[in-house]
Amino acid sequence: MPYLTKFALKQFLLGFALIVGLSLMSGVAAAGALDDAKAAGLVGERPDGFVGVVPSTVPLEVAQLVEEINAQRRAAYADIAARNGTSVDAVGVLTAEKLYQRAQPGEYLMSKSGQWTRK
Repeated sequence: MPYLTKFALKQFLLGFALIVGLSLMSGVAAAGALDDAKAAGLVGERPDGFVGVVPSTVPLEVAQLVEEINAQRRAAYADIAARNGTSVDAVGVLTAEKLYQRAQPGEYLMSKSGQWTRK
């Protein structure tokens, strides 16, 4: 069992590296736009590993950015989950933990109860 846990952790970390690589490959513009939207308080990280819109109304471009980023993440999570025999949700939650740790001061994070708070 400990071997399986270490193996699964190793696979997850490799998968997380894949996510980061996919994010970089998706274009600097998308990454920059996401960073800008986070800094402006329009977008935040959710506990399921996806991004969300913080205020109730945002510009259409921000909503489209959230959809694009989440689609990329969903595809990456599905690939990792398939390779590791786990669920997309489990991969998302583990990734969210890492993203929460890397969040910059002032960025929004959603609690498990659904409330947005600033780091």
